[in-house]
Amino acid sequence: MWSLVAKALLSGALIVTIAEIGKRLPAFAALVASLPLVSVLGMILLWHARPDAENMAVHAEATFWYVLPSLPMFVLMPWLLRHGHGFWLALLAGCLLTIVLYLLMAQFGPRLGIRI
Repeated sequence: MWSLVAKALLSGALIVTIAEIGKRLPAFAALVASLPLVSVLGMILLWHARPDAENMAVHAEATFWYVLPSLPMFVLMPWLLRHGHGFWLALLAGCLLTIVLYLLMAQFGPRLGIRI
C-alpha cells in the first residue's frame, strides 16, 4: 500500500514541478515534460515488480510505437490556439486525434509487423 502511495506522490510531484517551471520558462518545462521520465520510472517500477528481460523488451518496444501516435497532438494544439480556438477545444481536439491514431496503430500496427 505504501509503495502505491509513494508512486502516486512521485508522479504528482513530477507534474507539479513541470507546471511550476512552465509558469516562468514554458520552453524549458516542455523539454522536461518531453523527457521520457514517466516511461523510465514506469520501467524501473515494472522491473522491480517483475525482473523479466523479455517482458521489459516488449514493454519498451510497445512504448516506442505508442509514443508516435501521440506526437501529432503537439502540432495540432498550437495550430488551433494560434488560429483563435480556445484552450479546451484545442486540448479536446488533440486528445481525440491521439485516440484515433492510437486505435489506428492498434488496428494496423500488427498487420505491418509492429509488435504492440
